Amino acid sequence: MKAFIKAISYYLPEKVLTNDELVNEFPEWSVDKIASKVGINQRHITAEDETSADLATKAAEKLFAENNLDKNAIDFILFCTQSPDYFLPTSACVIQNRLGLQTSCGALDFNLGCSGYVYGLSLAKGLIFAGIAKNVLLLTGETYSKFIHPKDKGNRTIFGDAGSASLISTEGFAEIGHFELGTDGKGANNLMVKSGGMRYPEAINDMTLDENGNPISSDHLYMNGAEIFNFTIEAVPQLVRNTLIKNNLELSDIHLCAFHQANKYMLNFLRKKLKIEEDQFYYYMSEVGNTVSSTIPILLTEAKKEEKLSGNVILAGFGVGYSWGGTVLKID
Repeated sequence: MKAFIKAISYYLPEKVLTNDELVNEFPEWSVDKIASKVGINQRHITAEDETSADLATKAAEKLFAENNLDKNAIDFILFCTQSPDYFLPTSACVIQNRLGLQTSCGALDFNLGCSGYVYGLSLAKGLIFAGIAKNVLLLTGETYSKFIHPKDKGNRTIFGDAGSASLISTEGFAEIGHFELGTDGKGANNLMVKSGGMRYPEAINDMTLDENGNPISSDHLYMNGAEIFNFTIEAVPQLVRNTLIKNNLELSDIHLCAFHQANKYMLNFLRKKLKIEEDQFYYYMSEVGNTVSSTIPILLTEAKKEEKLSGNVILAGFGVGYSWGGTVLKID
């Protein structure tokens, strides 16, 4: 038995936050400085009443329309998000109803960030191999913008909101290979929204400013950029090596590298450390930003449009948790 990506699409909120707008708020920065440092020119931001489930639903509707898919064939929904609409019920259940999918469809959420799409592929493949499902709708949706303090110029330059939809099935254009997955929870505090859950349900109101004037707050998204960078340059090269080994491949066998689009500086550092040629490495973040679990499906959608998906494509997701995952897509 095999599992494939059969179709893939994504949705971006209408509202756009440009570098020019950020510079108006933070005049100590320049448009060129932002673009050169993180490789992002603009990012899409959800409206106040727009949620991750809205983004995922619209991505799924695009997927069905663009590929003329039969909604009644969907027998499982997996929804990756760290910004669910509610503590309960599960957003995937709400999405099932909104999309008008059959009630015999299984549905669940899973909470992961930048490794989430790769983990989602592993779950979908497992469902298919176990005979539980034949057509899995894998959704991602994230609204990190709602977690970021308005004065946090660092994170506001990086993160954008988006949703994606992929149909994982017993046939398709990209066969899903073997997986390498990993976790190191000791790094959890380096990328966190501390309050709002059951451990700290109330606002902590402990905001301070770092040496660059960026707010640090338990009530908003906190990222220790230096520690995240150190984790990435240690974990990702080994992730890539182990993923290749599990798929009986060498780096020279890889036609395209589809890494989580964290920021361009980090990706360039990784590319050089791994000795990957530029034409093997695909970037797609300048107009959308770091969209967390949606970066890889967005990248794959755009690469497919450009007819750059062929042969062996390695996927690598990494970030909050710490969590990381890799696999290889085999494309005829």
